[in-house]
Amino acid sequence: MSLLVPSPSPLMAKPSIARLKPHLPFLTVVFCAFAFLALFYTERITFFSSTSIFKPKSCPRKSTPSKTREKGVEEERSRDPLTDDRFEFDPEECSVVKGKWVFNRSMKPLYTDQSCPYLDRQVSCVKNGRVDSDYRHWEWQPDDCTLPRFNAEIALKKLRGKRLMFVGDSLQRGQWQSFVCMVEWMIPEDKKSLKRGRFLSVFTAKEYKATIEFYWAPFLVHSNSDNPIIGDPKQRILRVDSVANHSKHWTNVDILVFNTYVWWMSGVKIKSLWGSFENGEEGYEEFDTPIAYTMGLKTWANWVDSNVNPNMTRVFFTTMSPTHTRSMDWGRVNGSKCFNETKPIRNRKFWGSGSDKGMMSVVSKIVHKMKVPVTFINITQLSDYRIDAHSSVFTETGGKLLTAEQKADPLHHADCIHWCLPGVPDTWNQILFAHL
Repeated sequence: MSLLVPSPSPLMAKPSIARLKPHLPFLTVVFCAFAFLALFYTERITFFSSTSIFKPKSCPRKSTPSKTREKGVEEERSRDPLTDDRFEFDPEECSVVKGKWVFNRSMKPLYTDQSCPYLDRQVSCVKNGRVDSDYRHWEWQPDDCTLPRFNAEIALKKLRGKRLMFVGDSLQRGQWQSFVCMVEWMIPEDKKSLKRGRFLSVFTAKEYKATIEFYWAPFLVHSNSDNPIIGDPKQRILRVDSVANHSKHWTNVDILVFNTYVWWMSGVKIKSLWGSFENGEEGYEEFDTPIAYTMGLKTWANWVDSNVNPNMTRVFFTTMSPTHTRSMDWGRVNGSKCFNETKPIRNRKFWGSGSDKGMMSVVSKIVHKMKVPVTFINITQLSDYRIDAHSSVFTETGGKLLTAEQKADPLHHADCIHWCLPGVPDTWNQILFAHL
């Protein structure tokens, strides 16, 4: 207080000193008030700063600095979750790769294969006779963060006026159908539509002027098996130098989600061709899968770098979806692939033969050299634990449901590549939603 109120001079009369004393409490109050306001203002600035040490993370906190701040946070959160960037998922600080599946009976899927009219029969396991339902109640919990729950309303608001397109094979189509089913239930019947095509299928949320699309390109690059599909992998030929036939459909898309893996894993060498098929299919060369995969992905990467404006379009890449066709991988000596499995693998070190680390590293190396930022939806490890969630014998083949005889022979007929819906692809979309 000595800086604000000077000490009385010896020359000053006693009555003057007496007159100053009554002002001391008033000045003290004024000083404290200014100090409090300054501190409060500084704290507010710090709290809302993106670099603040108080910035809340996705990881749960054990305590909050004060009840007042906690109340303020809740008020801000309730106003508009779309503009509250303090609660965005931060992939730089919280990884979803390491974690565990936790059984949660209270967790209900946002849809069923009975309620969502847009699911293919191939992934509608309950409709196809699957009785057990535990596979729908496992929740992925990362070790060092909390993965935000999928919120259909927020997802649609984020997509307002935009195009979201999934590009890839039937597994990517499953992710697309999952996303559509996770949002369509809250849209009135007359405000939504779905148009299916040979290559391009489009779900439209009319009120939001948004589309959620799927484009069929199992290799991303052009092949003679894009449509119609050639069943014999030995007859397939890839144009590893061109995505032109497909990429004309990828332009002017706001969010692109790519994937390609399973179709490359045929066990045979990849026949690769330069130039158009019209010039003759005999000019191909055969390459080992990793080499052909590298060439094909470089072609895709060059297109992205040359044609995508990162200020306008966001690019994602879903990592490989693991297959579970060898029950020996998880110690089931007399097992029939994924048939009759009802629980996830609990061994955190598990990595099955259906996930090729070499192929995964190819994607990583190419993406990290690209000019346009590409965000990985890293679903491989968490999906590798889910031997229980494939469509198995509760599926169709050739457009027809498996017969009783085929179901009795799971070793030859169980589908341990595709996933039941609702199911694991919902978690993939939960991760995608966290990044939007």
